[in-house]
Amino acid sequence: MNRITEWMKVARRILMMSVWGLATSSVALAAENALQEEVAALYDQSLEPLFKHFHANPELSFVEVKTAARMAKELSALGYEVHTGIARTGVVALLRNGAGPLVMMRADMDALPVKERSGLPYASQVIQENLEGQRFPVMHACGHDVHITSLIGTAKMMVSHKQTWSGTLMLIAQPAEEWKDSGAAAMRAAGIWERFGTPDFALGFHVAADIEAGKLFASRGAAYSAVDSLDIVVPGIGAHGASPHRGRDPIVIGAQIVLALQTIVAREVSPREPAVVTVGVFRAGNKRNVIGEEARLELTVRSDSGQTRTQLLAAIERIAVNIGRAGGLPEDRLPYIEMKGGVPVTENDANLASQVLKAWADELGEARIAVYEREGMGGEDFPFFTQEPAIPSVYFSVGGTSQARFAAFEAQGQSLPSHHSPLFQIEPRPAVISGVLGTVIALRSLMPKREEGGD
Repeated sequence: MNRITEWMKVARRILMMSVWGLATSSVALAAENALQEEVAALYDQSLEPLFKHFHANPELSFVEVKTAARMAKELSALGYEVHTGIARTGVVALLRNGAGPLVMMRADMDALPVKERSGLPYASQVIQENLEGQRFPVMHACGHDVHITSLIGTAKMMVSHKQTWSGTLMLIAQPAEEWKDSGAAAMRAAGIWERFGTPDFALGFHVAADIEAGKLFASRGAAYSAVDSLDIVVPGIGAHGASPHRGRDPIVIGAQIVLALQTIVAREVSPREPAVVTVGVFRAGNKRNVIGEEARLELTVRSDSGQTRTQLLAAIERIAVNIGRAGGLPEDRLPYIEMKGGVPVTENDANLASQVLKAWADELGEARIAVYEREGMGGEDFPFFTQEPAIPSVYFSVGGTSQARFAAFEAQGQSLPSHHSPLFQIEPRPAVISGVLGTVIALRSLMPKREEGGD
């Protein structure tokens, strides 16, 4: 009988805990719904026209003059301390809210030299001169309009919910993510940490056309790959095309280098380690009966770790130089490498990513977190903010395409237009709302409210 009584007591405790858990879940769900409803209302009232304005008025890298001015105006009106003209067009906005960490959130502003063919009623008709004086049609073909619209939404939400967090929020509108000279690197070179403080944490996101709109994703490892742009210069010894024995043909040597480079990923890198070596351009020769004096190979090299990056670059140089030797080039005319720029791996802090993922799951539910695996090896200049000194960071993804749009393309046997395509488009409402929600929840997780007088 005593055992039955004890069992009944245990059962009652379990039942009470379950009821308490359901009540707690209901409170959390109500808070979640309230937050989503507030952001959705904000989108309908002010963010939708702002998104359409940015989409219809894109600007190229380092000439985002009007975009930067609009960002500064919006942020100033909200009470942020705004600094402009950093690395040409960069904007830094600060909101101080008591003791706590300094947390950075970045959004890139620039568009691409692409003629828009999306068919949207607010499609870009802009033609603009770039930094080098060339004129191009311009389009937000990579979703940066989602990023900057969401940044303004985040700025508004953080102001209206100051009672829920403590610390200093740093919002960055960055130029030239798409340019050969990184806007992130330029802003760091302009001394933003020295002027405004080094962040304790850093956040950023990219809208993703291959993730369902409304969903969020954060990797616990590499979010984006390291990208290195380099040229292999192959000297030759000129001769008549009818007397090839009198020269050393850089086209033949270059062709052998192209083929040999394919063995690096296939035979030198672990099959479980992502790596890409692509020769995109082969330039050589001026006339069919002349053996020229130079060939130039233009490469993009991708990797997901610093070790693999070093391995790839060393192997490329070793192969190029030694095939030159095998082709009979003298030691003073061997092939050589010209580095043209690159970005490091965008590596998320695993513990911080787990914290952000938990915060999203707690407030939005597990169903809002995407199951996602990268198919390509795109790069980002965001790491120039988070390296030297190392800043724990999370760079996450926001879904941008509705299920209906996925289904429509699949039914036609077509692939969804990718980023940088003239047909690229995003579902702005769920993307911007999720961008704001994901950012605000992450920020509040990193900047919990501190009681006055507390540590």
